[in-house]
Amino acid sequence: MTEEKLAKKAIRGNMHAYGELIRLYQNELYRIAYMHTKNEDDALDIVSDTIAKGYEHVHKLREPAYFKTWLIRVLLNTVHDHFRRYHETSDWELLENIPSDAPAPIGAEEKMDLYNAIDSLPEKYKSIIVLKYYNELKISEISEILCMPEGTIKANLHHAKKVLRDYLKEDYLYEA
Repeated sequence: MTEEKLAKKAIRGNMHAYGELIRLYQNELYRIAYMHTKNEDDALDIVSDTIAKGYEHVHKLREPAYFKTWLIRVLLNTVHDHFRRYHETSDWELLENIPSDAPAPIGAEEKMDLYNAIDSLPEKYKSIIVLKYYNELKISEISEILCMPEGTIKANLHHAKKVLRDYLKEDYLYEA
């Protein structure tokens, strides 16, 4: 059964169809939540809350073809709610909570620097970086999720990369 047909059934209240859709997207939801929280437990809580909120409001979804986009938007709203309620973790907790199965193309210190640099970004840039590079979404998909024109996404992505380059370059200049 296609994702769109599953979404139509989920909108009509079919719990099994909703569960199938969640299984399709659960890893992607977790990656997005983890990149925002840097904490496995918080990411899992956020995904769980997202699934519950999504099921409660799926009947409001007008276009079944945009189920994934809609679900990621629910997740991002849940991430924002989480940060309003709870404080962020310390830098040392970040190192302890990096999953053991995470790809490690860079060392722990460089990973920490990158996470800190991403965390220093304004939220509008941070979400775009996470969706683009950690979830490998296209500009058009990010545009749909964030309800922004593609040109704005491209401009914000450009600015975010410049801020990250400056942040990381500045950090390493002081170490030398």
